[in-house]
Formats: sequence, C-alpha cells, structure tokens
Amino acid sequence: MLGDFTKAEDIYIVCGYSDMRKSIDGFAAIIKGTFGMNPFSPSLFLFCGKRRDRIKALYWEGDGFVLLYKRLENGSFKWPRTPEQARRLTMQEFRWLMDGLVIDQPKAIREAKQGDIF
Repeated sequence: MLGDFTKAEDIYIVCGYSDMRKSIDGFAAIIKGTFGMNPFSPSLFLFCGKRRDRIKALYWEGDGFVLLYKRLENGSFKWPRTPEQARRLTMQEFRWLMDGLVIDQPKAIREAKQGDIF
C-alpha cells in the first residue's frame, strides 16, 4: 500500500537542518553514509529544513521507497537542532511532533521499561 508507514518498526528524526531539495537517493545516502544506518530497514526517517514548516519522510515498503512530504500552513515543527544526530522516537513523541509540540515533554509520564523496576 502506498505510504502505509504504520508498519514501520522504528521512527528516526535527522536532527539539525536538512537540504529539502534532496529526494529519495539523497536522503538514503544521508541515512547510510552519515549515520551508518540501513535505509532499507522497516524504519521511517524524518527530515526537516531551516524553515521548520515542512518535513520529508523516507520509508522502504519492501518493493520500493516512499517519499512523503508535509507542509504546514500555520506554525512550525518543534525540531531538535542538534547537528549530525539521528534520534529514535517513540510513537508518542512522533504524535507530539506532528501536533506541533516539543518531543521532550518534561511533565509527560515516561514509559517504564523492563529492568527499570526494582
């Protein structure tokens, strides 16, 4: 199905500024060359430019890449600007980002992981 990224196992944002003129091959090269990650993995990779009002997402569907593009008509994404970093997001952090919120919500209750208890 075209653009069914709900099957993505992981979501990564590429922090800092990305050149939004790039397309599939350019973003795949960044994923592999800069971060040493596999662009063919079942992951959604998010990129944002300086204006922070548009993002591009790259996703491998098994038979080809999907490049998704979103432009906000009002507001901007609260995008982390730490350069040269790919950061894994939880589904909740992804929803916050898409809702225009900061992904590091200081008052949010964090998900407990095995080993955190006791």
